[in-house]
Amino acid sequence: MADADVIIIGSGFGGAVTACRLAQAGAKVLVLERGQEWGPHNFPRAPTDAWFFDVNDPVKRHGWFDLRQFPHMSVIAGAGVGGGSLVYANISVEAKPDTFAAGWPPEITYDTLAPHYVEVGRMMEVKRVPDGQWPERTKLLHEAAVNAGWQHRFRSLELAVRFDDQWNYATPNAHAHATSQPRTNIHGVAQGTCVHLGECDAGCPVRARNTLDLNYLAVAKQNGATILPLHIVRDIRAVAGGYDVRTDEIGHGAFNGRMFNAKRVIVAAGSLGSTELLLRSRGIGGLPNVSQRLGEGWSSNGDFLTPAIHPLREVQPTLGPTITAAIDLLDGEYMGKQIFVEDGGLPGFATNGLMQMAADPNKSELERNAAATLLPILTNISILTRVMPWFAQARDAADGRMSLKNGKLFLDWPIANSEETINAVAAVHRKLAMLTGGMALTPLTWTVSRDLITPHPLGGCNLGTSPATGVVDHEGQVFGHPGLYVADGAIVPEALGLNPSRTIAALAEHIAAKLVPKL
Repeated sequence: MADADVIIIGSGFGGAVTACRLAQAGAKVLVLERGQEWGPHNFPRAPTDAWFFDVNDPVKRHGWFDLRQFPHMSVIAGAGVGGGSLVYANISVEAKPDTFAAGWPPEITYDTLAPHYVEVGRMMEVKRVPDGQWPERTKLLHEAAVNAGWQHRFRSLELAVRFDDQWNYATPNAHAHATSQPRTNIHGVAQGTCVHLGECDAGCPVRARNTLDLNYLAVAKQNGATILPLHIVRDIRAVAGGYDVRTDEIGHGAFNGRMFNAKRVIVAAGSLGSTELLLRSRGIGGLPNVSQRLGEGWSSNGDFLTPAIHPLREVQPTLGPTITAAIDLLDGEYMGKQIFVEDGGLPGFATNGLMQMAADPNKSELERNAAATLLPILTNISILTRVMPWFAQARDAADGRMSLKNGKLFLDWPIANSEETINAVAAVHRKLAMLTGGMALTPLTWTVSRDLITPHPLGGCNLGTSPATGVVDHEGQVFGHPGLYVADGAIVPEALGLNPSRTIAALAEHIAAKLVPKL
């Protein structure tokens, strides 16, 4: 007997949206999430807290960030109920219409996704930072745009954050937790309002961020969906009438093997997670018909960070939402490359904690390596009030390839095909910093070793028109395996060049809308 009508693997933007819509349609929905449930009571803060999820030893370490390290590329993702929404920078921005001009199935266009973009914004109650609450970083980015002659390319971005319009930086005890105002969101869930703590990526202690556990997943549960945290899916096998999903549940310091069955399965474990799961499942013969394109077309989305010292102004990078605004150069205005420049912020406790972690011999190799990877980027950002972290995404070549090597996921990212784009991003950061009295410090991790880190991995189970061009069709269904779907960043076939969460959610809304009539 089936355990559910639909099993959903992962609870990020793809899994949460599909869980919500299918549960609302009356389906019995089971969500399997590898990470734990998080909240203000257990957000990591001290170096001894559960910061990292170790895919090689998740029983001992099932923390907040999953950091994977490959040659020349590190990928960071969330691990917990809510997936990537736990660790992203709250940005909810639509892809540009020309994004879909090539490389996508003809059924997927901007017009196709437009109503879904609107619905995602409604569900997540997106809002721009009120004018009277701009952090110093936002003001600096705007000044840079004006000085570069790009004032019409500057725009404040919609954030999945709850703001109190009466708050400002002059408010008494402005950044105290008690200053946050209690609110109930449109889904009946209690939250607070933003007091610009700068801790977004590590969990908001006043619950001002509209993470997926507070909206889509909350609605899914209200409609009967079951969410099981700490369930690591090992493989999927096609069987008569549906699919078996083999898992290891983490509990009491050990694994407990469990098997689930459903007529339909939606894989939504993220670009790396979904691709790895399908690679393993195909490898053992459980999903023998998956396209040979599996693993191809991976993109870092052109992510890059450049710290810059602005000696004559207070930037205060540890205050305010992590990202607030952008300079849109996606039409190739600068050096012919498609770039989306943003302000950046980081938690004030980041650098000191990472320094302690990197030097602690009692920490695991994963934790020490993770700290060593992040430190060159973060050094001097959180301890200097006069440093601006310049962020950007760009449309890279999207030609990475994932495979299994010695039983582990491996990513081959060709540097040469994206090098000019990344160099252009670094150059525009230097230009904007100089125009605002700053000195950009392009990370040696790029200039010397050509190493990058991305929180926006895309591709691996790409949309296509046939198994020769992709892994899934325009409805997210895996070619050769009816009833098996992928609905997350893994299906995005090209770099978006800007924050991808809203597009991933809109694609999931599209997939759910096509699936509901088939239930």
